[in-house]
Amino acid sequence: MFKNFFNFSKKTGESSNVDETSSVPQGHLGRSVTYSMLALALVIAFAYVLQSILVPVLFSIILAVLLYPVSVRLEHIGFSRAMAALTALFLAVLILIGLGYLLVAQSINIGQDASDIVSKIETVLGQAEQWVSEKFNLSRSQLITTGKQQIEKAMPKVGAAATAFLGTMGNFLSMGILVPLIIFFMLYYREFFKAFFVKAIGTEHRVKVEATIAKIYEAVKNYMGGLLTVMGIVAVLNGVGLMVIGIEHAWFFGIMASVLMLLPYIGIAIGSILPALFALATKDSYWYAVGIVAWFQVVQILEGNFITPNIVGGKVSLNPLVSILSIFLFSMLFGFAGLILALPMMAILKVIFDAVPQLQPYGFLFSEPGDRFLKTERQKLKAAKKKALEEKKTG
Repeated sequence: MFKNFFNFSKKTGESSNVDETSSVPQGHLGRSVTYSMLALALVIAFAYVLQSILVPVLFSIILAVLLYPVSVRLEHIGFSRAMAALTALFLAVLILIGLGYLLVAQSINIGQDASDIVSKIETVLGQAEQWVSEKFNLSRSQLITTGKQQIEKAMPKVGAAATAFLGTMGNFLSMGILVPLIIFFMLYYREFFKAFFVKAIGTEHRVKVEATIAKIYEAVKNYMGGLLTVMGIVAVLNGVGLMVIGIEHAWFFGIMASVLMLLPYIGIAIGSILPALFALATKDSYWYAVGIVAWFQVVQILEGNFITPNIVGGKVSLNPLVSILSIFLFSMLFGFAGLILALPMMAILKVIFDAVPQLQPYGFLFSEPGDRFLKTERQKLKAAKKKALEEKKTG
């Protein structure tokens, strides 16, 4: 079955200039669409049922790609493959522990001022209560009654959300054990796995299989490596901006917001909420919160239009619409983890689709449209005239 993916059909090529209505049997298109939709539904159902296994495996693939250059470098200086894989994994764990310690230590420092923050929040809530009373002619007792009713309605949802959150935390704890183990074996057995794919698809396609695996590696490395670089730059911009505004624990909030960039498109916006609320609770003016939200929006604009395009560039170009839809789909399948996995998995699928002749149209759909698909007819005509004039001058 796999061999057919890499074979160009001679018969199809010969009949490409023939009228499709005369060469395609009646009802063939309908059956093809039906089979494709059925296969897609089965794949989605398979992924949903086995998400407890698939999520750790997918995270392990991404992290193994990031650690692969470190492992290879260690092998070049004399480490055995097993020791190189273990050392690279150990260094990654140390970095994660250091980052976690920084965030936890800062959280404890913020918690030491909890009494002042709570009193400030009570003052803000009192002012909000007075404003609502004056605006809507509601007494304090009416506000309390309405608040209790809304809380009672929301409690079942809160309980369900808390249960889901605890389940997610349990999954993350189990992943903390399973993922490092999988990463180690992926680094240690990488040549073995490559040989498996060659045997499964066919030794006659060895060159193409190895080239596809190399492209998958480059796609994931470029995306995740670029993302980590962008996160570092955004963390610095966030921290400096918060320091200039005058917010305490600026670097904690800046790093926290940059970590939330793992959530594509919305991470920085969500990251601005926490420091804005902290400013409302600790500062005398709400303009601090407005300044924080405004600065984070500026950072998001810089990140989307200048930082990410110049660092990641065209190395990983995905159709924005397909990217957004994939984020929704993966979040429905895998929850919070799906938000992180969506784009790197789509990059992998695009490489595979580009390598398989029968799937190349889908790889084309996943790619970012070029200028020729975005220009109006007037713009195309103007560009053609300009090109003709340039050719006439040079000719």
